[in-house]
Amino acid sequence: MQKIRNIAIIAHVDHGKTTLVDKMLVAGHLFRNNEQTGELIMDNNDLERERGITILAKNVSIDYEGYKINIIDTPGHADFGGEVERVLNMADGVLLLVDAFEGPMPQTRFVLQKALNLGLKPIVVVNKVDKPNCRPDEVNEMVFDLMYHLNATEDQLDFKTIYGSAKNNWMSDDWRQPSENIRPLLDAIIEYIPEPLMLEGTPQMLITSLDFSSYVGRIAVGRVHRGILKENMDVMLCKRDGSKIKSRIKELHTFTGLGRSKTNEVKSGDICALVGIDGFEIGDTIADIQNPEPLKPIAIDEPTMSMVFTNNDSPFFGKEGKYVTSRHIHERLIKELDKNLALRVEKEINADVWHVFGRGVLHLSVLIETMRREGYELQVGQPQVILKEIDGVRCEPVEQLTINLPEDCSGKIIEMVAIRKGEMISMEAVGDRIQLEFTIPSRGIIGLRNNVLTASAGEAIMSHRFLEYQPYKGEIERRNNGSIISMETGTAFAYALDKLQDRGKFFIYPQDQVYAGQVVGENAKEGDIVVNVTKSKKLTNMRASGADDKTHLAPPVVFSLEEALEYIKEDEYVEITPQSIRLRKIYLDENERKRFLKNN
Repeated sequence: MQKIRNIAIIAHVDHGKTTLVDKMLVAGHLFRNNEQTGELIMDNNDLERERGITILAKNVSIDYEGYKINIIDTPGHADFGGEVERVLNMADGVLLLVDAFEGPMPQTRFVLQKALNLGLKPIVVVNKVDKPNCRPDEVNEMVFDLMYHLNATEDQLDFKTIYGSAKNNWMSDDWRQPSENIRPLLDAIIEYIPEPLMLEGTPQMLITSLDFSSYVGRIAVGRVHRGILKENMDVMLCKRDGSKIKSRIKELHTFTGLGRSKTNEVKSGDICALVGIDGFEIGDTIADIQNPEPLKPIAIDEPTMSMVFTNNDSPFFGKEGKYVTSRHIHERLIKELDKNLALRVEKEINADVWHVFGRGVLHLSVLIETMRREGYELQVGQPQVILKEIDGVRCEPVEQLTINLPEDCSGKIIEMVAIRKGEMISMEAVGDRIQLEFTIPSRGIIGLRNNVLTASAGEAIMSHRFLEYQPYKGEIERRNNGSIISMETGTAFAYALDKLQDRGKFFIYPQDQVYAGQVVGENAKEGDIVVNVTKSKKLTNMRASGADDKTHLAPPVVFSLEEALEYIKEDEYVEITPQSIRLRKIYLDENERKRFLKNN
């Protein structure tokens, strides 16, 4: 009998997955008693730590009571659904984590549906029961109703529920009786999660993830489905398109703790990493050399949004970045395709322009942010949704939107969503707050988050998930206000900005370097205006230099990357360099812009 358990942890954003994994690692004695572990051990890249979200799925394992528990931490955001779909193939059961106050949220539904369809057995963990006004029993009932609606089997509906607080390091069968540690959860995993089936026969393994080492190149990660894999074994790589390539396993690694250890053989049911396999993609199968039988490849949801990527051609080109040519950008996007399953890249034949397709603004902005930190300079256009023709009808992606907010600002927000062609499905009171549910076209969500946060004074919690394609809902009004565009290249002066304040809001500080055609602010009215922000105070013997005490400038609006992408119009680009995010017109010259408008 194999003493292995493979579990994936799934939940909505911010319900405590990564914190729970931290506590499980501590319970598995991976650290010395006197070792400072820190928080969010699994979120090991800078971007994950800054944003407080998991982006990449990770594998770790712990030893508990003689059992090896392989744990897979998954992202909670629907934009990274490609990550979740891949890794669920490695698990035999899931820990469904739910916040004791919020209950199941849209993205809980999204990941749970994927897990139930794969036939995985859930253990429900109601987390954060130490929160004031929490409702653990009610939330447990809500999870049951949700599973019933998602057509769970009798066995799946007969789930075990564990209550606790991952942050305070305790889990228990009864939330009114806190325990000393999280052992009840680990015991429940061993008792209720089935052990992986030991399938005899020729070896089979589906590659569900990949790793990279600068020493050995690409490493294939997956779970052995059948048979035994051994070191220096000849195998057949069965690709998605049906072709077969002979290959050899040079090294075998299994996951132990936070790292990997070398081994001679891996039996079916365990998760391992293979070194030496060339030319593989995620979804390919490692099979027997004599009698290769491919497994069913991973089905991935289609992307719903696209963006134009192009190389930076602004006057400030090459000042900050290391990689600035179109060749660099092309190589980097092709490299990303290896591990980012939900991404598609198409290059225009005659221009250095790439159409990059992804799941949503967040999914694409994380790629852009990663590239920027690696030293790339690029420009990206306005996000566009992907329209399809179904049975001769033009259709667009529609999403389910949930907004949790204080009661007093609900009217403004309902109106805001209705303008963007959103339709309300339900409205219910949760404690002293209101939970609103809508169906809304994906186009309507672009730029909505900012407006919702402004209208609710930062109180609203907004989440959405892709629902289906529906007939096109008609035009949606986007930003009405025009842009303020810089006339000249040079340094912005406080004197000039002060004189122009009545024109609108600015995005730049005094002494910032600007160029002609850069978007430096938002016009208070419709239509674009061109202004000179580089105008300095001319000193003559009539006009004393005088201190600029009288200059009172409003603080500029500083955009994050997502906000900038959601803000721009179709004739604008976001210029992204390692240190700066600038907005600009596609045509920098004013006469060219007028010519373009005239022709269109």
